[in-house]
Amino acid sequence: MKIYAVTSNQGKLREFRSVLGPLGFEVEHSDEDCDEIQADTLREVVIGCLAQLKGRGIGDLIIDDSGLFIDALKGFPGVYSAYALKTLGLQGALKLMEGVDDRGARFECCIGATIGGEDIIVTGRCDGTIALAPSGTEGFGFDPVFIPSGHSQTFAEISIEEKNSISHRGRALQAFSDELRRRKE
Repeated sequence: MKIYAVTSNQGKLREFRSVLGPLGFEVEHSDEDCDEIQADTLREVVIGCLAQLKGRGIGDLIIDDSGLFIDALKGFPGVYSAYALKTLGLQGALKLMEGVDDRGARFECCIGATIGGEDIIVTGRCDGTIALAPSGTEGFGFDPVFIPSGHSQTFAEISIEEKNSISHRGRALQAFSDELRRRKE
């Protein structure tokens, strides 16, 4: 089955293909766009985008919104992660963490899809810490500064396969595939 990934992020597109391809999905990129509403949660942003896209008659699509929530910064950048990365960059984010002992953080992901007229919304989470300096060349976004719990390397230092098995998006995609199987039963 063909499903359209609505994203401008090629890293996300690779992750969608890596996980959904073996489930029988042909993941195509879509140039469609939606206006991200200003909201307090990733779920609200995803629901808003799904409504806009469905309102234009677009179906069989998958979207996601993800964010990095840093404990010492009271959850910032959270739903504003893409904007914070664009304006502050990795170094700017690390500057906000200078002298901070509590480096706890989490990545969250909310995936929304419309398949055959039915909506599916799932979430995933990965806890970890913020590194002292960027490291690694894989991944995208805040990956070079996020070390998942139980690991010593950042997301940007591990393979896409390993990242998909532990990441927020990988966990959300697993929940998505579980929901698809449940609905087929």
